[in-house]
Amino acid sequence: MNKRRRLTGVVISDKMDKTVVVRVSRAFRHPLYKKVVRSHKKYKAHDELGAHVGDQVRIVESRPISKTKHWVVEAIVRRARGNEDVVAEQEAEA
Repeated sequence: MNKRRRLTGVVISDKMDKTVVVRVSRAFRHPLYKKVVRSHKKYKAHDELGAHVGDQVRIVESRPISKTKHWVVEAIVRRARGNEDVVAEQEAEA
């Protein structure tokens, strides 16, 4: 296994060509108030697999591909509900 960072998140935008925006959420306990705090961050990732909005994906760190894109979609962990039909149509066309 290599030393690249891997994160899991949900695709929130797939409007760009071969690029998706992935929202990675994390929860941690506040050190003073002990309340669970949820935060999130958005990453732009290169997508050759054809992920759609709502899909849960695993992204891996890579060399800089563009000014803001430094991640690549490694795998689609879970498809969003309703996207199964779109994927089946795309595979039938290919």
